[in-house]
Amino acid sequence: VGVKESHQTTIFRIIAAILHLGNLEIQGERDGDACSISSEDEHLANFCGLLGLEHGQMQHWLCHRK
Repeated sequence: VGVKESHQTTIFRIIAAILHLGNLEIQGERDGDACSISSEDEHLANFCGLLGLEHGQMQHWLCHRK
């Protein structure tokens, strides 16, 4: 296809991160008005590791709209 190997690696990391994001277990709270993600969730850790994101920030912003 003509994609450089370094670009392929980046693409694979992004795809793997998206797949891990889809496997997150989000728990609903207070009649569906709020949610939380366990800090022990391995998929969140993998997602953050693949994209170089801060674990605590992603855990917070995946559950808050602002």
